[in-house]
Amino acid sequence: MTYEYKVAPAPMRGVKAPGVKTNEDRFALALETAINEAASEGWEYIRADTLPCEQRDGLISKTTVYQNMLVFRRAKPASGAPKMKPQRQAPAAPSVTPPAPTVQKKLVTDADKPIQADDTPKDRPSSDVASG
Repeated sequence: MTYEYKVAPAPMRGVKAPGVKTNEDRFALALETAINEAASEGWEYIRADTLPCEQRDGLISKTTVYQNMLVFRRAKPASGAPKMKPQRQAPAAPSVTPPAPTVQKKLVTDADKPIQADDTPKDRPSSDVASG
């Protein structure tokens, strides 16, 4: 099975809500909300990563900042082939049935065969053979 992945930035701040007092609880609520929104679209939460990101700092200098990212995945549909536009069908060619081959048959008769002295026809009883 193949998967497709989605990476989203993790929340930077907590969310205020009734009954949620501490900063840790507010941040957990923000993270939970982000994960549940992605899950409602069919994404499965995999992990959170902290990755370096190079940013400009002024006109010339650059600085490295670390970003917290959430990684999700979901199963790809079975048909991985891209969907194409239906193409016009070519006009159907008339079906032509080839003629049946003719076979030349040669008839062989007993008159064509040379008869030897000791050959007797199989359907007639021989007068030399004694019946038992």
